[in-house]
Amino acid sequence: MSATRISTAQLFEQGLATLQAQYARFARTQRQLATGQRIATPSEDPAGMVAVLDAKEVIERTAQLQDNIAVARRKLGMEEGALQTVVDVLQRARELGLRAGSGLLSPQDREAMAVEVDELLDDLVAAANTTDGSGEYIFAGYQVRSRPFAPAAGGGIAYAGDEGQRRLPVGPGFSIALGDSGTAVFRRIRNGNGTFVTGYGASNTGTGVIGPGTVDDPTAWVRDTYTITFTTATDWEVRDSASNLIASGSYTSGAAISFRGISVEITGTPAAGDTFTVAGSANQDMFTALQELAAALRADTSDAAATAKMQMDLGRALLDIDRALEHATDVRAEVGGRLNALDQQERLNEDLLTLARQHLSEQQDLDYAEAISRFQRQLLAIEAAQRSFARVGSLSLFQYL
Repeated sequence: MSATRISTAQLFEQGLATLQAQYARFARTQRQLATGQRIATPSEDPAGMVAVLDAKEVIERTAQLQDNIAVARRKLGMEEGALQTVVDVLQRARELGLRAGSGLLSPQDREAMAVEVDELLDDLVAAANTTDGSGEYIFAGYQVRSRPFAPAAGGGIAYAGDEGQRRLPVGPGFSIALGDSGTAVFRRIRNGNGTFVTGYGASNTGTGVIGPGTVDDPTAWVRDTYTITFTTATDWEVRDSASNLIASGSYTSGAAISFRGISVEITGTPAAGDTFTVAGSANQDMFTALQELAAALRADTSDAAATAKMQMDLGRALLDIDRALEHATDVRAEVGGRLNALDQQERLNEDLLTLARQHLSEQQDLDYAEAISRFQRQLLAIEAAQRSFARVGSLSLFQYL
């Protein structure tokens, strides 16, 4: 068996390749120590790089969700503040209505109250036109750049927004409403007692006063417009919109008049021919309730019949204000619930960020103790390789001649 012959050139090439490999490993360790990162390119650790990229994506996406939470919290905070103003306005209007109902005020006192109610109406419209820090109207639906509420040509307050509700993602698979439309907050309040609303005939001459009524049996209620007519000063009958006789009886002040699952009470002294109405409730805006109150405060009270009508107008306005106040309080509670949900989601996102950062650190961060030890070993190996290469480079046949 003959020995394998290795030329000086081959020895040189092998030594050079070994030295270059040592330098490459040494350079990688130097880079790791300089950057503190274990992986720089996918080729170094393909599986580890995939894990690093996944962790970075989770961190980036979750950080954006946290930014979204800050935006949502600011917008909902603005809505909560505006709704508190609405509640304050309605509570003050209610106080004025209750004082006016005492019957101890002069016409001048009631006019002063009406002026204050006019001012409260302006405050309510201003609250409905609240903007956030970027100039967007918070109760305009999707029409955030257009002023949603303004006086209408024919009276009342018109709405120029829509019923849209913008949402923003704040967690994995979870988004939250950034506000409520003007319709949902200000224009979707059932008038009367929520089931029906009572009224009186404009030509009434007696002093009868009808109350808001109650629902005794919701299943028996048939939505329609009913007219209670006093055929005499002591007898009444109820007819529906088709003039069908529904009920009749003798009148006793304060006694219940019951039909179709409901009851109403009439007090005072109605005159023969006086009429009262019962109609199904409909949606009404908050602004109308304040306008009703102002009109009732300015109503004529020059005789007993006019005073009775003023009392009914005042009672209806107060009932509508109560329902508006209840609605505003409910919406404000919903906003508070969303703010609580944001707090909870923010904590969940923080937990997710902590886990993702920990995973990223495990995959990417350098173990300095191990890297320094490896650096020292590689340095010694390079020095040894350099000495070996130098010896190979000095070999020559003439040394042996």
